[in-house]
Amino acid sequence: MARPNVRSSLDLIPGYHSAQVDVEVRLNTNESPEPPPSGFVDALKESLDSLQWNRYPDREARALRDRIAQVESPLVGGGITAANICVANGSNEILQSLCLAYGGPGRSVLTFEPTYALHQHIAQVCGTDVKQVERDSEFQLDLNQAIAAIVEHRPSITFLCSPNNPTGMVESSSTVRAVLDAVESVDGLLVVDEAYGQFAAWSALSLIEEERSIVVTRTYSKTWSAAALRLGYLVAPTWVIEQLDKVLLPYHLDAVTQAAGLLALEYQSEMEQRVAELVGERTRVSAALADLHVQQWPSEANFILFRPLSPVAAVDTAALTDTATLTDTAALTDRAALTDRAAAGNSGDLVWQGLVDRSVLVRNCSSWPRLSGCLRVTLGTTAENTKFLDALGEVLT
Repeated sequence: MARPNVRSSLDLIPGYHSAQVDVEVRLNTNESPEPPPSGFVDALKESLDSLQWNRYPDREARALRDRIAQVESPLVGGGITAANICVANGSNEILQSLCLAYGGPGRSVLTFEPTYALHQHIAQVCGTDVKQVERDSEFQLDLNQAIAAIVEHRPSITFLCSPNNPTGMVESSSTVRAVLDAVESVDGLLVVDEAYGQFAAWSALSLIEEERSIVVTRTYSKTWSAAALRLGYLVAPTWVIEQLDKVLLPYHLDAVTQAAGLLALEYQSEMEQRVAELVGERTRVSAALADLHVQQWPSEANFILFRPLSPVAAVDTAALTDTATLTDTAALTDRAALTDRAAAGNSGDLVWQGLVDRSVLVRNCSSWPRLSGCLRVTLGTTAENTKFLDALGEVLT
């Protein structure tokens, strides 16, 4: 019996994965380097004692949405309530819900490349056409080109990641306003992805208004030390929330996640302190990279994108054909690919392997479009960052 085929539009869509390698220092997935604040786990355990396990969770997640609105309201000019908040299983489910509601067959989304790969991936999975605009040679957004593309393609959704992943660069308020004006001129929706928004100097939350077609997505994964929780949210005009309610599955956010998300917001001062510490580490690491023969891009996120420029000598070349290593390397598909790329002098692959040899894992972006030779390092603890810098210095020696 023949197996059923998936729809043709899914045939060539690869999965989105990052390497999982056993190392001492993991700086590849932009997680918080610290666990939740002391007391959070005990408080969560206590709250679970009163959970009615035989009952469905609050379908509207009202308490959590109320509290998120209170926390984010100071950044929104006119203030917000629970009616402006949507919560889901990670910001990726938020993005998927937006594509289900506003995308689909016969519609398109617009992205500015290079950017977060899941914008394109989720849109395609939802049957939405993807239009792309290339950033300039320094990965800056060419505003005139962006506006022209919006007018030409008339996308239902325009994704703007700020700070951008993987570059870390943030868009200015004037740029976002101009893009928003263009998006509204074609009756579209601007989605500003602020997964790393707390690390930046300003937030597009300040542009949220009931009559404007802009939404901002955020996540608990980074600043709230809760990547394992898989909790994300969106701040938007109420009419967007009403439409998302039509595509969200009933009881999609479980009671444990709601309880944990609510408790985490009681530790806002601790979160802000951690953000400040990581911003300080970002400055230190960036200054250290400036003393090495690498190209780096200015970041307002909790990571830094860089490209090694030096010849690489201190690498275990035997590891380049180690299947155990390669099977978990997201940037590469097989042993032959890495061997060929190494032979061609791709310093990104060689440096990545050299760091792994020294038990430090960063994200290998070398195979991503326009990012040849690039690596992305997540900011960790002071000790982890120092180990990374020491290892990188050895590899580049």
